[in-house]
Amino acid sequence: MNPERSSSGLPALKVENLRKTYRDGFVALDGISLEVGAGKFFGLLGPNGAGKTTLINSIVSLAKPDLGTVEVFGKDAHKDFRAARRMIGVSPQEINLDKFLTVREALTYHAGYFGVPKKKAGMRAEELLERFSLSDKRDSRVNTLSGGMKRRVLFARALMHDPDLLFLDEPTAGVDIELRQSLWEYIRELNRGGLTILLTTHYLEEAEALCEELAIINGGSIVDSGSKSSLKSRYGVKSIEEVYLKVVHDGER
Repeated sequence: MNPERSSSGLPALKVENLRKTYRDGFVALDGISLEVGAGKFFGLLGPNGAGKTTLINSIVSLAKPDLGTVEVFGKDAHKDFRAARRMIGVSPQEINLDKFLTVREALTYHAGYFGVPKKKAGMRAEELLERFSLSDKRDSRVNTLSGGMKRRVLFARALMHDPDLLFLDEPTAGVDIELRQSLWEYIRELNRGGLTILLTTHYLEEAEALCEELAIINGGSIVDSGSKSSLKSRYGVKSIEEVYLKVVHDGER
């Protein structure tokens, strides 16, 4: 992570009028505009199919939007793809680990894609293996791991190239309560160190505990956004869960 980026005055992420329609006519993103300040912990909430994963994929160029722009610390994510992508770490919702690699290889090979020198990648891998309680599994094939351990490997892999902006797409799905609490504390520690984090989660208590600011997406559009306190005040409720229910479910009715 580059401290100069966090203090540059540029937003970590700026999305303007992003639109994406699939071949079957499904409108996944319907003019999304979003800004995430450097160093913020930002939550993106919404039901299944609302557009969260498509938005993240569009930002990291795994999906090509039909219209709109994305900037990562001022770099156009599509015109200057390499520079923008180097600043982003992604822990995806779907487990996409190569089953033929060991845990350590999954980390070091990923670092190589981002130009991290081999020696530095090895040191970083050992640090993250210890942090995520995976040291005793370093030489195990990833396909032999439990679902919770695979989720930890995804998280560690996303941090291997020391990104400035971290996307966590359902990072604690399928993990036990003890590990979830441990991951929460580590995520907080990363954010306190200046890392900008964008979290998507179906666990509303997770968003309540971790995020400073939130956006709620439904039907491919941002239906409301703001700080936790402003959202709760706006709807006259005491929790983000109540905000979510009012915005999404009451809105659908």
